[in-house]
Amino acid sequence: MKRRDFITLLGGAAAGWPLAARGQQPVKLPTIGYLGAGTRLVESLRIAAFVERLRELGWIEGRTIAIDYHWPEGRNERLAEIAAEFVRLKVDIIVTAGTPQTLAAKHATSVIPIVFAGVGDPVGAGVVATLARPGGNATGLSMQQTDTAGKRLELLREVIPSLRRLAIMANSDNLSTALDMREAQAAARALGLEAVTSEIRRRADIATAFDALKGRVEALYICNDPLLGTNRVHIITLALGMRLPAMFAARENVEAGGLMSYGSSFSDIYRRTAELVDKILRGAKPAEVPVEQPTKFEFVINAITAKALGLEIPPTLLSLADEVIE
Repeated sequence: MKRRDFITLLGGAAAGWPLAARGQQPVKLPTIGYLGAGTRLVESLRIAAFVERLRELGWIEGRTIAIDYHWPEGRNERLAEIAAEFVRLKVDIIVTAGTPQTLAAKHATSVIPIVFAGVGDPVGAGVVATLARPGGNATGLSMQQTDTAGKRLELLREVIPSLRRLAIMANSDNLSTALDMREAQAAARALGLEAVTSEIRRRADIATAFDALKGRVEALYICNDPLLGTNRVHIITLALGMRLPAMFAARENVEAGGLMSYGSSFSDIYRRTAELVDKILRGAKPAEVPVEQPTKFEFVINAITAKALGLEIPPTLLSLADEVIE
């Protein structure tokens, strides 16, 4: 081939390069904006279950879908800012980890679909019109916290038959937690227990609350809440220091040293959240996707903590537990 012909051929090929390059530009992946409740560490097992189920459904993080995680670290004042950022970025769907997160997302957008991984009372909080037909841009899973409050107190009294006085610790700024607190108060009255309410709105309130409880109560009922979850090690340390058995809603707290937990399986909830995300990404409208209820519950006991507190767990309870940490 003559040099002139080679240059002509090369020039012709080069003319096609921009078009070829444009054809190879990475396609924008569908993006999930994940608005967490606390920190990545606190929610790591839940996120793992969510991502694993997405993968099983064909949504592989970094390949067929992108996930933009944001963590308020228990500071609810950051939620509106994060939700607004998701709207600015035009994410395809927002996944929320609790009631305050869901309300922040609802206030930020009525267009972007929202899937909530756990709202205690979606209708009462104004997140959906009804569970069967949400009617807006949000759907997800109801935590049914109020349905389990009585069960938690019954389990606690089985471990402490002499129990008469307990503290119900809650962040009343969280609508879902306030509902759980009221239900726990009603359950305590039904069981003949005297309940002291201890309201926590920020980390600094925790030590003050424990100081106020000294000598007044024999056990703790900790309402499920992002602020309390983020500070669970602090709470458990103080509880153990005062030799107070503590009942929680989530197993992570028992793994961190709490005495017992009874509540919805968060791993199961997050897997089902991924299934709802899959439906919406494939064209379903949140308004027409019913809010689901938990179907799997977990009862977890920390036998090490029980021993440290001088408590003997009845064999019947040990046989009922889904897991005993020893």
